[in-house]
Amino acid sequence: MGLRGRCRARAKRSRRYVLNADPSRQLRLLDLQAIDTRLDQLAHARKTLPEHAQVAELQTKADGVDGLLVRARTELGDVQREVAKAEADVQLVRDRAARDQARLDSGTGSAKDLTALQHELTSLARRQSELEDVELEVMERAEEAESAATQLEAQQAEIRRQLTAATAARDTALAKLAQEEEQVAAQRAGTASQVGDDLLALYEKIRESSGGLGAAAIRQRRCGGCQLELNAVDVARIKAAPADEVLRCEECRRIQVRTPESGL
Repeated sequence: MGLRGRCRARAKRSRRYVLNADPSRQLRLLDLQAIDTRLDQLAHARKTLPEHAQVAELQTKADGVDGLLVRARTELGDVQREVAKAEADVQLVRDRAARDQARLDSGTGSAKDLTALQHELTSLARRQSELEDVELEVMERAEEAESAATQLEAQQAEIRRQLTAATAARDTALAKLAQEEEQVAAQRAGTASQVGDDLLALYEKIRESSGGLGAAAIRQRRCGGCQLELNAVDVARIKAAPADEVLRCEECRRIQVRTPESGL
């Protein structure tokens, strides 16, 4: 399509969306756009608060330590049961040796019986030594397991403390943003009522399809929406348009608002 054809198409498109609104209403539209932009910024800030990432990171660490602590406590419980069994085994041998020693000391029984008791005491002493070695090894493992659990408990407590602080900081930041959003939203209601239903409906439709920017001022012959400089044809069209005509950018289709800084 040649230049003349494009101009005709643009002119036809412009005529299709003509709307008239008092210039004061159009200027209020810029105030409304500034408010909506701020609301968008606040919504973005709420979603991208650095505190969100900090809380998530600490929660991940806390979950990891919780898992390690569960395993450490399970291992400690298992080893403590081994210690109890080892202690019981040693005690059984000690009790048997004590009974045999008492019978031997009493001198009752035949010489053969007393000799058998002596052999059994020797065997029991050897068995007791072996069991005490096992008991010592298990007790050492129990001490290591208990130490590991204690360290993890301390680590867990510290991470939980940090998580509590980070959560509080996040909630404070969210509350501050919510307070400002409430204030800005109240301003929006008053400003929107001054724009008028017809112009507001057009603005909101454009804003929804144009990334949140529905209206922009013309400044120094440049569209504030797409930031493109107006060509001679556009400048002539805008100059010829009545003051109450709602203009649309031929490139980005956003509402163009004339101001003293438009340079027309």
